[in-house]
Amino acid sequence: MWENGDRIEKNDLLDVLIQHDNPKVTIVEIKAQIIEIMIASVDNPSNAVEWTMGEMMNEPTLLKRAVEELEHVVGGNRLVQERDLPQLNYLKACIKESFRLHPFAAFNPPHVSTMDTTVAGYFIPKGSHVLLSRRGLGRNPNVWADPLRFNPDRHLQGEEKQVVLTDNELRMISFSTGKRGCPAVVLGSTITTIMLARLLQGFTWEPICKELPINLVENHDDLSLAKPLMLIAKPRLPQHLYPKI
Repeated sequence: MWENGDRIEKNDLLDVLIQHDNPKVTIVEIKAQIIEIMIASVDNPSNAVEWTMGEMMNEPTLLKRAVEELEHVVGGNRLVQERDLPQLNYLKACIKESFRLHPFAAFNPPHVSTMDTTVAGYFIPKGSHVLLSRRGLGRNPNVWADPLRFNPDRHLQGEEKQVVLTDNELRMISFSTGKRGCPAVVLGSTITTIMLARLLQGFTWEPICKELPINLVENHDDLSLAKPLMLIAKPRLPQHLYPKI
């Protein structure tokens, strides 16, 4: 890791992979590992936050409610921290609703059935490649009322229960599940929630174009926004809380 032109950490993961005296992975394999880490830890959280911000900008009352929760839990004299996340249920419900409507990927990685089986009345022969539609599951009208509406309240289960960004009942899939599920559910949830919380706590937001709603259209190649979300940010906290760049 580097800061101001000086190395502040002797070895990071990439250094270990490249400089190991007896490397057990090739350069091609190293690239594959690093790309996977970058996509999972940078692209996925930022895409999720962008979708959530876009949906909330189109529903100002939801944005106001999330900001009010931050003010109640954290206040305006310090930045939100990881220890605050258990109390930010509405903020997490907004992210979970974004996961439901706008999943990271259209399908889960394919699985192969090891035997003849029947699922939900459908016969699946042994050796079949099975793909689960994340988008179809999250927007299934038989599971979700008014499925195309962004409604974070559907994930709130009372003040005594914590909102988590996964769904054990498999009504939606965010980080996958089972033995091949994402190994970094907690890390991914924390990164995404902290990112959105800091953006909402630190700034007021308004669209560059005053006309609402913002057109939230998916990209043809993936499930990110077709056009980047362009907003105006104005600081709303004391100046000393913003780190110098």
